[in-house]
Amino acid sequence: MLLSINPEHVINILQGNKTYEYRKILCKRKVDTIVIYATCPVQKIVGEVEVLEAIEMDKEKLWKITEKKSGITKEFYDKYYEGKDTAVAYKLGEVIKYDEPHSLSDIGIKMAPQSYMYISENLILAN
Repeated sequence: MLLSINPEHVINILQGNKTYEYRKILCKRKVDTIVIYATCPVQKIVGEVEVLEAIEMDKEKLWKITEKKSGITKEFYDKYYEGKDTAVAYKLGEVIKYDEPHSLSDIGIKMAPQSYMYISENLILAN
């Protein structure tokens, strides 16, 4: 799965400070790897991260479980999930930072996904 992620959060994921990636909707397919697309101003695929678990539950329970390695503030979390009862988090494992970032066109994609996009395993970029 290719995810569009704010560069600030990308840095925290690559450094291991953020081991949960939050989303409003759980994707329908089982995902083993997230390919990380850093949004503006970077606009590059910068690495990939193993998905250990996908969690969907009451947003307050999820925050209590994930807050220490969330990489975000409670205020940011609450604003993101405003009006929602449930929340989704992908528990992240091993991170691979690419030596050289790749453009979307390197994997045949013209536009960044608004949230996420399924991609074939053979499109994952080995470094």
